[in-house]
Amino acid sequence: MAEVTSEPKLVQDYEAIRKQEYSLITNLLGILPRIDNIGEERIGQVRDAMFHADHPYLMVFVGPFSSGKSSIINALLGAEDFLKIGPIPTTDRISILRWGEEPQHMGTAGGADTVFYPSPLLRKVSLVDTPGLESIFKDHEETTRKFLHRADVVLLTMLATQAMTQKNLDVLKMFKEYGKKVILVISQADLISAEERATVQQYVIDQSRDKLGYELDVWMMSAQLGQEARAGGGFDEAKWKASGLNQIEEYIEKQLNDADRLRQKLQTPLQIVQTVHQGALAAVRQNQTTFDRYRNITDNVAQQLDSQKREQEKTVREISNDVEAHFRDTGDRSKEAIQAIFQFSRALGSLGRGLFELTGLSRIFRRADTPTYMDATFKRYKVFEPINEIPAIVDKLAPRLEGQDMQDIDDLVKYGNKEVNNLPIDMQQKIIGTIQAPASYDRKFLQDIRSELTELEEEARKVETDKLDNTRRNTLIYLAVWEVIMVILGVALISQWNLVDSLAEIPIALIGLIVILTLALLGFAAMPLRGRVIHTEYVNRLLKLQARYTEILTQAADKQIEYGMQLRREAIAPLTRLVDAQARIQDEQLEKLQSAEQEINQIETNLNALGKRKFLGLQL
Repeated sequence: MAEVTSEPKLVQDYEAIRKQEYSLITNLLGILPRIDNIGEERIGQVRDAMFHADHPYLMVFVGPFSSGKSSIINALLGAEDFLKIGPIPTTDRISILRWGEEPQHMGTAGGADTVFYPSPLLRKVSLVDTPGLESIFKDHEETTRKFLHRADVVLLTMLATQAMTQKNLDVLKMFKEYGKKVILVISQADLISAEERATVQQYVIDQSRDKLGYELDVWMMSAQLGQEARAGGGFDEAKWKASGLNQIEEYIEKQLNDADRLRQKLQTPLQIVQTVHQGALAAVRQNQTTFDRYRNITDNVAQQLDSQKREQEKTVREISNDVEAHFRDTGDRSKEAIQAIFQFSRALGSLGRGLFELTGLSRIFRRADTPTYMDATFKRYKVFEPINEIPAIVDKLAPRLEGQDMQDIDDLVKYGNKEVNNLPIDMQQKIIGTIQAPASYDRKFLQDIRSELTELEEEARKVETDKLDNTRRNTLIYLAVWEVIMVILGVALISQWNLVDSLAEIPIALIGLIVILTLALLGFAAMPLRGRVIHTEYVNRLLKLQARYTEILTQAADKQIEYGMQLRREAIAPLTRLVDAQARIQDEQLEKLQSAEQEINQIETNLNALGKRKFLGLQL
């Protein structure tokens, strides 16, 4: 047989559509096993459709052992002993012969060996060699029976000397039930005379008509003559026709040039896929409808978590606002204390204290353990009582957050277990983990900041009063210096009166004295103004401390809240994880099935166009 160097467009189009079907089925087999309520039988049907799509036209050789099946296949391939031949059963499993660049036996998959061979014939058709049908080989026969429904045509081989035995008739009746196209092949026809060949052929035809009710095609063949036609690397066409093997080639050419037959070949797996796909699509949509109520579980949980988080944040705001109010209260009280120190009515006392500071006498009389003047004044006005109350306020935050966390978690656990009990049994079995409250609770985020907050509280009490006392001392010294200067100027002016030469100069001297007295009084009058400035500066520093304080507290509280929210999520996670995973899987399944539906429609369009000519873009 001459090698085919190019394939007709019909065959090329057929092969392209077959590959489309194979890709579609491969993708579906990745989806179907994950869809609930899809039986294994349906998945098995798609696997079977995959076999159809993976193979071109399938020609299956069956018959008793040593009936010549392997010899005929070897002759068709031009390989004398590629398949084993012998007087005892040598074929113990199905062998599928496909085209390949090099001869190669692959492993067994799905009960069949795949064998590759570089024969031009195998580009068009896959040949299948099966075990014998003898009852003594029950396992072989069962393997062959399961494979028959995949065949496009069955070649039942029998020896010319044992044609149409009762066993062969039983096998033909079975093929009739399968509805398969069957051709009878009488092998080793070269061992009998031409007259005997005609007699045997007619006998088989008559038997098929009488026993089965219809006539079968009967081909007389000789594998021996077929091998001789190819001997020495040549090709003897006359001997090849005499062998009868040309009938197989001609049949294949006829089948592959018939667009209707090829379309039917591709329609079989597509119909299987369409049926299973529609069932899968309906199952996914039904699953989604059933699952819609459970899909709301994650929304409900999310809403509960958001509400609970808002409540916790509200608690933190209340504590922070209380802390800020106490800092403001401290600022308000400090105003009274500072005004009391710098009020105008105490100007003379302030001058005296200023002189003591200026001369250094205050350091001599001040004892080491004596509070500063500012400390004493703030204590008298209870300025730091609000600051002293802040730790107790802050210490309430952790227990309040923990109490609310544990209560919310208990509520979530009850809700989650109730929803789990409402799930179908098959979904309950998919839950991983247990919905339960945590065994322990950690307040570390709020506990870890205690030392930082204490430092800020101490800074508000001690450091700020020290700064105020230094400011007060400097102010009093400035006042003392100012008033001393004024006194010196006044004394100098009065001492000059004895030197006045005329009465006309006396008013000038009086004016100078009045100016000096006025400046001295202004020094005293500036004390309340200085007090207000000092208070404003103190309050600003206090507000900065307050901002740092509440920032540290809020950041720690946020971490504590997030810790509590994580405990909630972990407690309810077995349920939400299941629902989210199932929702994601079903959405993905639906998306892939919808994509597969588009592929099916495209393949069907291509299949309808197979073998039809086009004129001006229109199919004829």
